[in-house]
Amino acid sequence: MRIRALFLLFAGASLAFAQVPVTNSGGIGNLTTGQTPIAPGSLAVIFGTNLSSRIAEADTVPLSTNLGGVTVQFVNGSTTLNGAIKYVQPTDQAQGLISQVNVQVPWNLVPGGVATTVDVIVSHDGLSSAPAQVTVGPFSPGIFAAGGRGIVVNTDGTLAWPSGSVPGVITHPAKPGDLVIVYATGLGAVDSPIADGQSSSDKLRNALIKPVVMVGGISANVPFAGLTPQYPGVNQLNVIIPNATPGDSVPIQIQVGGITSPITTTMAVGP
Repeated sequence: MRIRALFLLFAGASLAFAQVPVTNSGGIGNLTTGQTPIAPGSLAVIFGTNLSSRIAEADTVPLSTNLGGVTVQFVNGSTTLNGAIKYVQPTDQAQGLISQVNVQVPWNLVPGGVATTVDVIVSHDGLSSAPAQVTVGPFSPGIFAAGGRGIVVNTDGTLAWPSGSVPGVITHPAKPGDLVIVYATGLGAVDSPIADGQSSSDKLRNALIKPVVMVGGISANVPFAGLTPQYPGVNQLNVIIPNATPGDSVPIQIQVGGITSPITTTMAVGP
């Protein structure tokens, strides 16, 4: 009897500490921009409270649909698909952290590429959030960045940022005519199917619609735009720098399907 009573006490305590996940209003968007729509195959971010009970980051490929006990369902009418999860984080008021989930939007969520509204449900430890609505469309271009500087890589492996901008790290501007690699997400469908959470290491996959890349407002030549071989949900663009005005904060943008990534993402361009 005492053992049973003790068990019930612990069970009750566990339930008391379990927190129902809640998605913030407008808290779902492109991982790089926070904007909507989000696109099939792209990486999205979900912000809220109690979306996870612990920090966990995927370290293997393919990505799993369950990370740290967290799952994310995308519901489009009668179709429910689980997203492949990259990272989860609980609420930490002491650190000023908002609970967060980084997840890949399922490739087959919106057949035919027609924009629609879907429900997103985050679950962990047996508890589920109320459905949160978000628009899913064929394109949602965004460039990965740190502190507003785009992840733009020179052919020597350095970042195309101002020289000396990162202590202990070699960086230098790209010059007109140089080839750089830009990492992004949300370029839409590719020319060969790929499983959710999987990398494109098996073959080259091109974006069905080649985007326009603008550097300093000038259209650049883009020899390749598709999926990067290494990272699920990440696009790679090979870009030849046009004759843009030199500067340490030159805007770089992607435009596809009538959607343009924010002008606030920059790179360094030399003379």
